[in-house]
Amino acid sequence: MSDFLERFARDFASLDKHNLQRLDQLYSEDIQFTDPLHEVNGLPRLRHYFAELYSNVSELRFDFHGIDTCGEGQGYLRWTMSYRHPRLRGGQLIRVAGCSHLHWRDDKVYRHRDYFDAGALLYEHLPLIGTVISWLKRRLG
Repeated sequence: MSDFLERFARDFASLDKHNLQRLDQLYSEDIQFTDPLHEVNGLPRLRHYFAELYSNVSELRFDFHGIDTCGEGQGYLRWTMSYRHPRLRGGQLIRVAGCSHLHWRDDKVYRHRDYFDAGALLYEHLPLIGTVISWLKRRLG
């Protein structure tokens, strides 16, 4: 089982805006993809989602550092995403930790759910909202 997860992590980490056709090798036609900001159903919509994602950033990388199987055809990948967006934090590198819960059959993922802190990904880096979130974190911390 972990062979599938290791292969998926390696192949996913090698994705970029020039090879998104490889999503067809990773995901089934009926893929259900969910993260804290989006829900995408079906491979054509997932291709569009990733194309938009990669077109809006100047750098995007996933470093996988943990693999856990939790049953037949399902498991978790732990990762750190690093990205640069020209309008967030002055284009500096932003890192966000997260994990993906995957369900697969026939060597393709049909359910992919990502867990990460949406604030750390986006909101904390927006000019006005980010200042408020930082202030709140200091007050509550």
